[in-house]
Amino acid sequence: MLLPDNIRPENCVYYNGAFVLQVLQKSGNMHLFELYSKVSEIVQISFSMFILCLDWLYLIDVAKIEGEEVVLCS
Repeated sequence: MLLPDNIRPENCVYYNGAFVLQVLQKSGNMHLFELYSKVSEIVQISFSMFILCLDWLYLIDVAKIEGEEVVLCS
């Protein structure tokens, strides 16, 4: 769920996507699994939620996957 009104924010794409974006902005382009590892150090996140966050960041034109790397859109 993108913006839940009846569950904890830890279970939503919007909340977790902020952590993915934070790591990308701090570290730059990263391999997909390395990015997941770094985000997992900050917040407990499942891989499926991580992928949903990447999908959401792609839809709002913030990040994209090129090969095996996740890169910020310019």
